[in-house]
Amino acid sequence: MYQTLEIEKNGRVATLWMNRPEVFNACNEQLVTDLSAACKELDIDNSVRIVVLAGRGKHFSAGADVNWLKRASQFSAEESLADARRFASMLRTLAEMSKPTIARIQGVALGGGTGLTAACDMAIASDTAVFATSEVKFGIIPSAISPYVLRAIGPRQALRYFQSGERISAQRALAIGLVNEVVPAPELDAKVAELAESLILAGPKAQQAAKNLVRTVTGRPIDATLSEETAQGFARQRATVEAKEGITAFLDKRQPAWLG
Repeated sequence: MYQTLEIEKNGRVATLWMNRPEVFNACNEQLVTDLSAACKELDIDNSVRIVVLAGRGKHFSAGADVNWLKRASQFSAEESLADARRFASMLRTLAEMSKPTIARIQGVALGGGTGLTAACDMAIASDTAVFATSEVKFGIIPSAISPYVLRAIGPRQALRYFQSGERISAQRALAIGLVNEVVPAPELDAKVAELAESLILAGPKAQQAAKNLVRTVTGRPIDATLSEETAQGFARQRATVEAKEGITAFLDKRQPAWLG
């Protein structure tokens, strides 16, 4: 049981619901702690293949709880650093889950909410969703979320939005790579479910290796070293039990064992 979260399982898909709708699922110390623990719990749960991050109520997440910000403004330097480390660690725990993660976005996803969106592997947003890296409007910077937002939208767009704090519409978020798809609000759950079902068809170990591949290759020059590393990675994966089962199942025209 978590104070600020609910975990809902539907077959092999677990939805991690942030459950503070009265404050638009704004982050505070407890939500950060609960998110870290729940991500770790679901990552070792063999009954779960896909994790969806969502927010109860009208909004995904309004970012930092104002009461948290008020408390943090009175922290000592040591307390402030410890608090920032907990938030950064939570985002990393989410981003490094071994299973595919989908952010389900409705309403606002501001500040830390944009960070949570970007820390997931993929994101589906309703057409009325709104995003922002609004920290500069409070005299702070989106430091902890920056690795994930930069990964999603690139440095050119980040230079604009990290400094302006502008609101980003769902369609603009799609255009700059912050989300993968935008759908009418009534179709949001159906689209998330469709994506989750597609992900379930793939080999779980291969998906984990694919996530690691993206981390390994991103930003590196295409040279002989990278070529050799990717060739070795392919050969290594092809020799796994899962790969042999997947190829055999395809040739035998049957479902692979991981769908059993």
